[in-house]
Amino acid sequence: MSTSLVILAAGQGSRMKSDLPKVLHKVAGAPLLHHAMRAGSALEPARTVVVTGHGAGLVADAARAFDPDAEVVLQEEQLGTAHAVDQARDALAGMSGDVIVLYGDTPFIRPETLSAMVAARAAHAVVVLGFEAANPGRYGRLVMADDILERIVEFKDATDEERSITFCNSGVICADVGLLFDLIAEVGNKNASGEYYLTDVVEQARLRGLPVTAVACEEAETLGVNSRADLAAAEAAFQASARHAALEDGVTLQAPETVFFAFDTVVGRDAVIEPNVVFGPGVTVETGAVIRAFCHLEGCHVARGAVVGPYARLRPGAELAEHVRVGNFCEVKNAQIDTGAKVNHLTYIGDASIGAGTNIGAGTITCNYDGVFKHHTEIGAGAFIGSNTMLVAPVSVGDEAMTASGSVVTSDVPAGALAVARGRQVNKPDLARRMMERLWAAKKKLTEGKS
Repeated sequence: MSTSLVILAAGQGSRMKSDLPKVLHKVAGAPLLHHAMRAGSALEPARTVVVTGHGAGLVADAARAFDPDAEVVLQEEQLGTAHAVDQARDALAGMSGDVIVLYGDTPFIRPETLSAMVAARAAHAVVVLGFEAANPGRYGRLVMADDILERIVEFKDATDEERSITFCNSGVICADVGLLFDLIAEVGNKNASGEYYLTDVVEQARLRGLPVTAVACEEAETLGVNSRADLAAAEAAFQASARHAALEDGVTLQAPETVFFAFDTVVGRDAVIEPNVVFGPGVTVETGAVIRAFCHLEGCHVARGAVVGPYARLRPGAELAEHVRVGNFCEVKNAQIDTGAKVNHLTYIGDASIGAGTNIGAGTITCNYDGVFKHHTEIGAGAFIGSNTMLVAPVSVGDEAMTASGSVVTSDVPAGALAVARGRQVNKPDLARRMMERLWAAKKKLTEGKS
């Protein structure tokens, strides 16, 4: 049976005090919305509908960046969660199977939890996601009788006995798609806020005599983000979980609390991550690689046995083959560095290919940008690029070729050749001393004139 998703992402999030829609604030390098969509995507949904409101255009772009097939609908007026879900009615017309309602500002619902809800739906008309709260506070309470959810009671309406219940409502719900919209049509707005609440579908289902249940998850999964403090807490929760998972998978983290992962970071077992390393999105580090201290990596691939850093930056498109060395204060962008090559000191390699076993000397720069276009540098295998070489792209250096230190290379270097592209040194006897004497005399005269 197919499952569809409705993700509510219409809220402004005024407590964030931001011009950016709440669901576009980032945790682990990805918008909150992407976390919710990623969890739901594990179910291979037949259709995903994102309900937008505040900043609709930006939210729509973000949704389609994650899933080009996602459908986006607009909730022009924010009249409650049931009203928000109802905006997906036309987008899901004709669909069969179940629908799960998720929230774009609740990033940590696990795919396994959603699968458990779908499994529970086989015996129940409506399934609600609940959690045991350490401090229930003002959460809505789930009143259970064995495995039957009798009702959801909001805190303000609860009796003292009901307030003692610690099983609380997350807001996530699963039902047959047709039934859900039928129940929503019966939900009223006779409450203090004048809004249509999705939780009221439970009461409507019970009035029909339909079985309703609740599935429990860990409280940490239900963490919602409504403020900057919540956002910081979500980031801390993600990082703690990611660090623990990396250690459990056989990755060495020398100072775990100083390493920051992105939502999609992949690190192989026996890799070593030294202190103060930051991973942006799109990074894969293979088995046995070493990322030394104070490195920043994003959109790159580091093969087994490679060593990066300290103080190195790998930007999108950096591809490091096995046993490559990228050392201190080096930057690599959109470049392929083949097996065993070394880029060890104070160097920029951009829009380039470097062959196996090549050594790049300190201070080398691939001059790839002319102010309008990017150009490519090709360096063959076994080449030796002397320190402080400027490679003005487009240019190629052949296999086993060399460049002299301090050269500005503007033409191709054939295989096996030595390129010397610098002015001939000329020494002027005693000129340095005489120049300094004149300068000091001028300074003294200027100082005396001011006194």
